[in-house]
Amino acid sequence: MRSLDDIQEEYEFLEGDERYRLLIELGRELDEMPDALKTDATLVRGCSASVWVYPTDQDAALHFLADSNAAITKGIVALVIAAVQDKPAEEVARMDIAAALGPFDLSNQLSSNRTQGIPNMISLVKEHAARLAAC
Repeated sequence: MRSLDDIQEEYEFLEGDERYRLLIELGRELDEMPDALKTDATLVRGCSASVWVYPTDQDAALHFLADSNAAITKGIVALVIAAVQDKPAEEVARMDIAAALGPFDLSNQLSSNRTQGIPNMISLVKEHAARLAAC
């Protein structure tokens, strides 16, 4: 997965539909999430599409699997995951993920229907990180 900085650099050069295509591409780059992990426990509430996020702990770093049944939404969750992927749980728990995503100005780039679930995605990621950091 590309770093958030690399994604932002590319995103800034694009406009309109090209930004949508980049988000769709990011969604396609996510690691495959097995259907068995797409459960009620991994479902992100409040999203217009179904979104699942599952944390794994690899070598003291968080690694998330995520998926959605909508291409743009899958790209949005990929962007959220890019901000935290493979970082220590303690760092992710303290991180201001919304601020890290600020330069993408998603609320002005996408419809409110598409962005309404982002705070819930962020909250779920931070809850997983806090739980794993406490272990």
